[in-house]
Amino acid sequence: MNDSVPPRYRVAVRALCAFTARTGDLDHRFTPAPSAREGVAGHARVVARRGADYMNEVPLAGYHRGLAVSGRADGYDVRANRLEEIKTHRGSLERMADNQRALHWAQLKVYGALLCAERGLDAVELALVYLDVASGHETVLTERGEASELQAWFAEQCERFLAWAEQEVAHRECRDAALRTLGFPHGDFRPGQRDLAEGVYKAAATGRCLLAQAPTGIGKTLGTLFPMLAAMPRQGLDRLAFLTMKTPGRRLALEALETLGADPAAEPSSRRVPLRVLELIARDKACEHPDSACHGDACPLAAGFFDRLPKARAAAVAQGWLDRDGLREVALAHGVCPYYLGQEMARWCDIVVGDVNHWFDANALLHGLARENDWRVGLLVDEAHNLVGRARGMYSAELDQRRLGRLRRAAPGGLKRALGRLARQWHTEVREAGLSDAGEPGRPAYRVLDGLPDGMSGALQGVAAAITDHLGEHPEDASAELQELLFETLAFTRLAETFGEHSLCDLARHGRGRAVLGIRNLVPADFLAPRFATAHAAVLFSATLSPPGYHRDLLGLPADAVWQSVPAPFTAEQLEVRIRSDISTRLADRPASVAPIVAEMAAQFRRRPGNYLAFFSSFAYLATVHERFTLERPDIPTWAQTRGMAEHEREAFLARFRLGGEGIGFAVLGGAFGEGIDLPGERLVGAFVATLGLPPADAFNEVLKARLTTRFGRGDDYAYRIPGLLKVVQAAGRVIRGPQDEGVVVLMDDRFAQPGVRERLPEWWRPVRA
Repeated sequence: MNDSVPPRYRVAVRALCAFTARTGDLDHRFTPAPSAREGVAGHARVVARRGADYMNEVPLAGYHRGLAVSGRADGYDVRANRLEEIKTHRGSLERMADNQRALHWAQLKVYGALLCAERGLDAVELALVYLDVASGHETVLTERGEASELQAWFAEQCERFLAWAEQEVAHRECRDAALRTLGFPHGDFRPGQRDLAEGVYKAAATGRCLLAQAPTGIGKTLGTLFPMLAAMPRQGLDRLAFLTMKTPGRRLALEALETLGADPAAEPSSRRVPLRVLELIARDKACEHPDSACHGDACPLAAGFFDRLPKARAAAVAQGWLDRDGLREVALAHGVCPYYLGQEMARWCDIVVGDVNHWFDANALLHGLARENDWRVGLLVDEAHNLVGRARGMYSAELDQRRLGRLRRAAPGGLKRALGRLARQWHTEVREAGLSDAGEPGRPAYRVLDGLPDGMSGALQGVAAAITDHLGEHPEDASAELQELLFETLAFTRLAETFGEHSLCDLARHGRGRAVLGIRNLVPADFLAPRFATAHAAVLFSATLSPPGYHRDLLGLPADAVWQSVPAPFTAEQLEVRIRSDISTRLADRPASVAPIVAEMAAQFRRRPGNYLAFFSSFAYLATVHERFTLERPDIPTWAQTRGMAEHEREAFLARFRLGGEGIGFAVLGGAFGEGIDLPGERLVGAFVATLGLPPADAFNEVLKARLTTRFGRGDDYAYRIPGLLKVVQAAGRVIRGPQDEGVVVLMDDRFAQPGVRERLPEWWRPVRA
């Protein structure tokens, strides 16, 4: 085991066994499982029961023919010579899948082999310890492990993995050799693109975080991917993650990687780069059998999944280019689920393109793999100005009283007591919050609470425990609605465990029996800082990241994070910016603003007919102006965004912006058409912005302002002005998309003329008051 051959590949015990010991069906039927916190507590509970000679978290390592294997055994009793693997569970242990038990034994046997080799033991007692977190009862399964047999077992697992490991080493060497000579795919950089690329490369070289503001049209996607790829071999990066906010961002990244030669079908062949590229997509979009449950008895792609996985995995790495269509093609050819094949291939691909939640969410796949395998990762975060809002959503949770009411009436008898206690607590909280009456017409009664209600927390924990224990014994009762309540309850209670000044608790009442209790994250920095610390280097880029302090503070960026602002390649002559300082779009002034807004839009259209976007602060404001405009100017074509537009409706809205077309599209600022759409040239010649974009000064935002003032001293800016202006600049950025574009932006609100607002508009703009 103590090889004289220097290790060429390293693998964790868990990853080794997951690769070699999994067989049978994929089975994602609901089985109540302990939370990570319960698992840690359960482990500690078992350790506390052991004697003074018990060693906890024992580091072990060994080698086999150049393969280094390491991990931490859960516990070792020196006096009894007993090595333990501790697992927590809920409900009947008999319901644990055989392949899961086999995986646990595999891990324990590998640890046994490593322990015997390290300590020169002839044998060791191996014990699987299963702790029921509800009852505290231990079930212990033991067997004697002879050192020679364990060594043979270890060697067998290593040999099964070695062929793959040797392939991985060869791929890494070939990949790095190609990346050392990677050339920029075009004759020259666009203006500003080289500056951005140099900043990204320096960030990778120094292992730092870069906050890069770079204007639209310079090729940010290629300008960040190219230097990070060039840095991979020089900085020993294992993986690169390109993280996006929306689907179009993934498409742009994949197109850039094709341009760089990552697609095996790229021409000419001399430009091909041996990179494995994976696109991660949501489970509901990847599922081939959405009406089937995710287990072998119901879905043909789950039956025998792990038996067919080795060949599917080999075919996937051979193909290399695993965008949505490529991954699906491989999966279906081998009869396995595309989504779960993608989850597996996240372990083995060089570049993963996916949503930001894959790194920043509490249960993020890529972040978990990076920590498990000690990867050096380069992060690229596109449209990073959205990360504050997205991260707040990741660390927020809601509970719906109406769902509780429906379930309480139909719940099995064993759950009625816990659900009844929670229902009574709901009524108490609503009454004590003073929300017995409804709010304004069309709006709920709302109250920010002083903290998490103690009684509610206890009742929720009781419901979560009751449901998980009941389903552990009666899995046939696992209805979709019952599971949904459980997941909501678990998410809420887990966030409650970390509740602090970074979040608030609120209660909204939409009517009798229709209250919603929420934990709302205000400062995602406390959750995101460890995520940035895990990455070797991170680059957050967008056209709107100013001021940098806002994003540094709210995202928890490292203290040595670097700010870079790439000069715009555009000139003031390309974009006419007018400020209508005689118009106020404040709530009280909106009725009086409608007529001058309509007149301004009509006059501008008359001066230069073409396609325009008009942005408003709300659907109600939009509808009012749209109605007046169509009444006064029926000769000008218009179309309007509506609430909850389906994808085909959004596509139809954008299709109206065709070359040679004329008309005005009415949209809500910060909505689907305020960013992330590309209408170059004559497809869009101008934009009207009839709002400063400020969030409403309601109870929630006023608490947010107070918290941000206390923590950063910038409450009004951080809660209102900066988020609003980011949306304004993003919307206006739809007009100039390339070096040849020309257009006009009309900012309709007197506050745009204020010095504190004007100084935050893009430097290359030259706004004039009209």
